[in-house]
Amino acid sequence: MPSGQTHDRITLWALPLVAGVSFWQTRNSSVTLLVAGGFMFGGLMFGPDLDIYSRQYQRWGYLRWIWLPYQKSLRHRSFLSHGPIIGTTLRVIYLLVLLAIAALIVSVIIEKLGSTAFNWQALGKNVERSLVGYSTEYLALFLGLELGAMSHSLSDWGGSAYKRMQKQGIRGLIPHKVKKRKVSSRISQSKPKPKLKPNNKKPKL
Repeated sequence: MPSGQTHDRITLWALPLVAGVSFWQTRNSSVTLLVAGGFMFGGLMFGPDLDIYSRQYQRWGYLRWIWLPYQKSLRHRSFLSHGPIIGTTLRVIYLLVLLAIAALIVSVIIEKLGSTAFNWQALGKNVERSLVGYSTEYLALFLGLELGAMSHSLSDWGGSAYKRMQKQGIRGLIPHKVKKRKVSSRISQSKPKPKLKPNNKKPKL
């Protein structure tokens, strides 16, 4: 598996390519900036390795403790953290839930201290308008986050596959464990069960 420094280099080297392709496809500088910024953030701070004590986790500084429940809930390199789309989606939802809880606590404190009623209905309408009006921008940001995360996961899988090929050749790409389990189970089923010998000895009086 590549080191954290190697992952950072891959992100920085791929950034011009991601930005160039984004601008070529969209012809929009704002969307390109969101994709490139999301790719940078996803590769350096919001990638799959937040499920362990990694360089991405350390970059959150004093806020890195917010990822401790995430780490304890997931196994490292599981599909929920390193899987395509679902890994980024789960991290986005996790972070948005934490931000919503923090915003709720702050608004309640302000409401109590200022003796003013907070208009939750107006807040909900503003959020809905933002989601509808800036759907393209949100999609571009998510795409950048996903590309940054996938560059990390693909380099992990590619590095592991390369090491297996060096040791075992092409056979290193075949999941031997599954085959061995199937073969062993077939052998155990095909083996005849030993017959019990009859006990002809007469009991002593």
